[in-house]
Amino acid sequence: MSERQGSGAMTGNSKASAGQGRQGRQETPSKHEKKEVPAEDFDIDMKAPETEKAAVAIQSQFRKFQKKKQDVKS
Repeated sequence: MSERQGSGAMTGNSKASAGQGRQGRQETPSKHEKKEVPAEDFDIDMKAPETEKAAVAIQSQFRKFQKKKQDVKS
């Protein structure tokens, strides 16, 4: 997300005004640049019954989504 500085009511126009240029804007990396993400250590028991049930539920919903998406295209 980008943060805007300034005061006043927002008009809904998110484009920079003429002459403002790139001042005050954060540089967003292109999709081809790799972001350095620190490795996160998760403590999840992959063999726990609750984890398996959650995985099955997520996979089921994803399959339904994919099927619905495919039906809309056809």
